[in-house]
Amino acid sequence: MDDLKALAEVEIPSMKGKVSDEEWEIRVDLAAAYRLVAHYGWDDLIFTHLSARIPGPEHHFLLNPYQLMFEEVTASSLVKVDIHGNPVEPTPFITNPAGFTIHSAVHMAREDAHAVMHLHTPAGQAVSAHEEGLLPLTQTAMIIRGDLAFHDYEGIAVDLDERERIVADLGDKDAMLLRNHGTMAVGRNVGECFVKLYFLERACQAQIMALSAGDKVNNPPQGAAEIAGQQGAAGLSIAANMLAWPALKRKAYRLDPGFAS
Repeated sequence: MDDLKALAEVEIPSMKGKVSDEEWEIRVDLAAAYRLVAHYGWDDLIFTHLSARIPGPEHHFLLNPYQLMFEEVTASSLVKVDIHGNPVEPTPFITNPAGFTIHSAVHMAREDAHAVMHLHTPAGQAVSAHEEGLLPLTQTAMIIRGDLAFHDYEGIAVDLDERERIVADLGDKDAMLLRNHGTMAVGRNVGECFVKLYFLERACQAQIMALSAGDKVNNPPQGAAEIAGQQGAAGLSIAANMLAWPALKRKAYRLDPGFAS
């Protein structure tokens, strides 16, 4: 019985009280984001990453333990890593430095990139493989589309030289389609990043559903997509920080308050 319990549960030493209050708050938010990604079915076993920068001159970041499912991630299990994805203090967990290549590039280049999230959902991958990328077929797509960049596929992201090209392609945008690969979002904090990613993922899902129903889609009137994009640029971050993320955190607590331990 004890062996079965050991297989079903992972021993996670508590970090509460061992880090600053500011870092702990970021840990709780990032752990909530991992749980919400799992809840929405966006996880890809253990093979994508959500990261957050810890304030300070050290340029340290929080990253998921590589051997945990997203539904297992807690505030204490997140690993503090350097710009190469290597742990900076003792930890019982392992990380995936290669998986941090994309994240480290954006974190280092963009002072406002406090959170970076990257997914491999089927809908996101499908749209990333579509020649025209994200189409202005839905309000959700139109809101996020003006903030969307593209990066061509170069193979599994283990080449550090690719970081410069990712940063150049991203520019000042906060969302990206990694061609033939998946989606990515950037935010000034975890909540803002998650909500932008949510909009991108929902837009991709709706596009695949619309195109699968036939090729006679209704395109918006001329200029409407641009207006929606301007409205999104003005209001999405505010709505994310003041409304959506607080509600999402309450949802995470209802699902399983253990993420905040």
